[in-house]
Amino acid sequence: MATKKLTHVQIRPVKQRIEDELLSRPGVVGVDINEKVSNGKPTGELAIVVYVEKKKPKTQLGAGEAIPKEIEGIPTDVKEEKIELHAAKVALVDVVPLIDATKYTTLHGGISMGPCRSVHLDPPDVPSSGNYIFVGTLGAIVTDRATKAAMALTNFHVACVDSGWAVGNAQCQPGRVDAGSCPADTFGTLTRAALSTHVDGAVVTIQAGKTTDCSIEQIGAVKGQAAAVLNSAVRKRGRTTGLTFGKVNSIDASVTINYGDGLGNHTLKNQIRIEPDTAQSAQFSDHGDSGSVVVDSANKVIGLLFGGSSAATYANPIQFVLDELNVDLCVKTTQILTTPIVCEVIVTKPVVCQIKTNTISCNLVTTPAICQVVTTPAVCVIKTKACPVLTQACPPVSLACGPLGPGPIERTSEGAKGTGGLNQLYGAPGSDATDEAFWLGYYAALEALSRAERPGGE
Repeated sequence: MATKKLTHVQIRPVKQRIEDELLSRPGVVGVDINEKVSNGKPTGELAIVVYVEKKKPKTQLGAGEAIPKEIEGIPTDVKEEKIELHAAKVALVDVVPLIDATKYTTLHGGISMGPCRSVHLDPPDVPSSGNYIFVGTLGAIVTDRATKAAMALTNFHVACVDSGWAVGNAQCQPGRVDAGSCPADTFGTLTRAALSTHVDGAVVTIQAGKTTDCSIEQIGAVKGQAAAVLNSAVRKRGRTTGLTFGKVNSIDASVTINYGDGLGNHTLKNQIRIEPDTAQSAQFSDHGDSGSVVVDSANKVIGLLFGGSSAATYANPIQFVLDELNVDLCVKTTQILTTPIVCEVIVTKPVVCQIKTNTISCNLVTTPAICQVVTTPAVCVIKTKACPVLTQACPPVSLACGPLGPGPIERTSEGAKGTGGLNQLYGAPGSDATDEAFWLGYYAALEALSRAERPGGE
């Protein structure tokens, strides 16, 4: 009998209960829910995945280091992955602009930024002691929920760097690593930061006079925010790797990362794990891309990128970020005109009926409507005047019989006589019945025409 496969919902409570204990074990850097791999092949079965810096043979594991094959009936899997913060640090003496070192006139997402201050670092955090400068990515423009001030969103470890940060620390664009200088390229000052269970974030208040745009370089307008969806396609634009493509691999990742001297190891839980779409991008992110926002196919932000490995990238869920920093995304929306249309009065000129030769024709002349967008509803009136009904416009015989001929017509005691035209068509000269019908119709038509030409059709 086949075993029923477990779901994320079934595994999640167990994973959350035991992840702290697993993360406390030597070498463990992450705990996740993901597909189990056996002998290099996916099994199609979900498991509690434990990420370690280095896989070791069982003979080299100390007491309590081995991961059990099952936990509360749920299979486990151990994978090797070295997870690091994705800010870039360079010794002050080795500054060389990298990738996108552009100085942008308008501040927006996906561009280089970093603190003006340098930080003294010692081994093992760096190869050699000295002053280091940092660079990351300005992820997106946001607004303070209280003051509505424009702010730049990035990571804590990009804008703050370490425990020595302070409100008011100047930030520049591009970052100093990318040849930015202070105060010439300073665009704002550090206002708030959070390094919590779910968030590695910071916001920088933008100086008055600086131009901003609610967009991301190479991606376009930010359309809002959304929760990450498993296996959905995502993109990001970062200072180092530029525009890259990937898919959401997990929304249950908990990882422990070294934040350096003064902060040490820090664990972030329930994070988004993204794997690159290798058909379009060899990797999703690298050092210097920290602070980038990750967007879905609708340009809605799902996360704030903070770190990764050669295999995957990790991001804070965006709702945690916005709430803890008390900001909202700057969203660019398309303005739709909802002003009603008002039409000028449509005037229909009175119908003029004319008798031409022996046929009746009505000429209807209208004036087209001219519409303008204004602020009040339209009230359109159509004025018309009907063509009189000419009940006696024609004799019993159709007038569509031919044009009036050139012959003269005379009225005598014997009737109408002539050499051509209607007289001949109606009958032989001297036919009283025919002549009488013709003249009755003729005079009735003239009378109707006269009435139509009078004001009001009187």
